[in-house]
Amino acid sequence: MIIAANFKTNLTRYQTREYFTALERFIHDNGLSQEVLVFPAMSSLYSHSGKAIMGVQNAYPAVNGAFTGEIGCEQLNEFGIKTILIGHSERRHVLGETQEFIAAKYEFYKNLGYKIIYCIGEPLHVRESGEEKMLEYLRAQLVGIDTAYENLVIAYEPVWAIGTGLTPTLEEIEKLHTILSLTCKTKILYGGSVKADNAKEILALENVDGILVGSGALKVNDFCSMISDAQKLNK
Repeated sequence: MIIAANFKTNLTRYQTREYFTALERFIHDNGLSQEVLVFPAMSSLYSHSGKAIMGVQNAYPAVNGAFTGEIGCEQLNEFGIKTILIGHSERRHVLGETQEFIAAKYEFYKNLGYKIIYCIGEPLHVRESGEEKMLEYLRAQLVGIDTAYENLVIAYEPVWAIGTGLTPTLEEIEKLHTILSLTCKTKILYGGSVKADNAKEILALENVDGILVGSGALKVNDFCSMISDAQKLNK
């Protein structure tokens, strides 16, 4: 399974290095074989070598150039980073990224062979409109996305569950992942208020291939507990 942590705008570079040190020690000491991805804040990126893979939360679809406040693959190459989050709801809904721009970003980094964690998810008003409307909304977030790309991982994160402490029922998560698995022949992670005390039951669900964790992963011991849970399930 894939156990991923998105730090968002949290932790300094010093704290991030401490986190990775503790994380690597835990993975090594416990002989864990799960795929572990961590996405630090942009200013906390550095060259890391180990079992845990460092990724980037966002990058502009360019090598370099006049894109104030952005980084391109030239900067990522400096740190040896080849894993990226694309399509996160906070990029869509807070920062206004359109599907057209997201698809262009996806295509750019796909062509460079990056591992892409591609996020989709619906806001509450869409979910409350019924299953058909919800699936239509999710399908629209796949427009322009090559779902056959071998280095693609889908992360389903209902927008209304991110950082709220709310989650769909286990039955709802399993049903949606099963539907998505028919369209996207790749691993599908669940995200949205995942934390140490609910990770194991979510990971145990059919067609859930891992988790993408936000604030619930900011404490390394909590994140390590989730990796351990995944190892015990041995899916």
